[in-house]
Amino acid sequence: MRVLLIGSGGREHALAWALAGSPICDKLFCAPGNSGIAEEAECVELAPSDLLGIVQFAKREAIDFVVVGPEAPLVTGLVDLLEAEGIPAFGPSAKAARLEGSKGFAKDLCAKYDIPTAPYRRFSYADAARDYVRILGAPIVVKADGLAAGKGVTVAMTVEEACAAIDAALLERRFGAAGAELVIEQHLEGEEVSLLALVDGAHVLPLASAQDHKRVGDGDTGANTGGMGAYSPAPCLTPALEAEAIERILRPAVAAMAQEGAPFKGVLYAGLILTKDGPKLIEFNVRFGDPECQALLPRLKSDLLPALLAARSGDLKDFNLRWDTRASVCVVMAAKGYPGEPLRGGEIKGLAAAARDPLVKIFHAGTRRDGDRLLADGGRVLDIVALGDTIREAQHRAYYAIGAIDWPDGFCRSDIGWRAVGR
Repeated sequence: MRVLLIGSGGREHALAWALAGSPICDKLFCAPGNSGIAEEAECVELAPSDLLGIVQFAKREAIDFVVVGPEAPLVTGLVDLLEAEGIPAFGPSAKAARLEGSKGFAKDLCAKYDIPTAPYRRFSYADAARDYVRILGAPIVVKADGLAAGKGVTVAMTVEEACAAIDAALLERRFGAAGAELVIEQHLEGEEVSLLALVDGAHVLPLASAQDHKRVGDGDTGANTGGMGAYSPAPCLTPALEAEAIERILRPAVAAMAQEGAPFKGVLYAGLILTKDGPKLIEFNVRFGDPECQALLPRLKSDLLPALLAARSGDLKDFNLRWDTRASVCVVMAAKGYPGEPLRGGEIKGLAAAARDPLVKIFHAGTRRDGDRLLADGGRVLDIVALGDTIREAQHRAYYAIGAIDWPDGFCRSDIGWRAVGR
């Protein structure tokens, strides 16, 4: 098969690595890719937002299957365009991608179909939103309705902080059109965990569990980011809690989307919080999580490509996946300044030494080549993933590898996996 992967981050490098290893993948392209992905695929200078360019390339190169990594082209209808041209694609339609593209849509769906989530209201005007916050008090959660690159959520510990987030979105337009409407919801107490599943429109095939770290600083402190690391499996999601989440959240959501005339195909990511009343939904994503994907795929022993093909064709009912019993830990190395303005252009050395351990894999998230030099070219730049018999062992292996990397402009959290270590 000739396969085209869309995207350029660490998630896409992990996907490229997995797809390139499939015996049924004869040729892998990636648009636009990055310097790490270039070791697995032929990179093509096409932006994920260039929907027509991607369709034209797929037709010209006789692509058999397109795998869409990021959420933005899914929300804007790339899969719809490809399928209309007879090009099979993995990922939801634009109508189904509203589960991530509009937090208000997702919350309304939960309310309509009795999917457990936090109480909420939607607002387009700052005065009304601030009044609601003052009535409810803090802590409280303020979310931009649309896509905001993982930075549109404020978990406000004070009323003043919540009002500032409201003003930033609705008055200052910090998130543009994505923040023109807000979802304000009750803050729930509990441990957060990620549960992803392949979905074929009707059937749900859960993947292994994972837990990510959104805050930039050790001990889950500081600003929210796109994710500073992840590990799999997540011990907090016991088999009983996982079964409850599948039956009360994932399956009802898939059935609801079919009922609404927007059957979901692709990866459905449920961000969960484990409350005293059981698992509740924080948010849906409609693609592999980043960095959860990087933690998950090294544990996947099955061939990924047939699973993605089965999701697209509606054949997941009797499909099974095999997982490595070992744990994985993914540590994100970011450029100084992230999640604000990152320092770009710093040279990165030592990756060969860092990856000498066969149980360590390095995925590139934001790098570029300048001759023989590897340079940082983003906020989150590298993902160092290690396997181990336990999370603690995988954690130690990942940080030992990081010790071999020479990148003065980079930093990482020193405690990825801390919630699970010692369990």
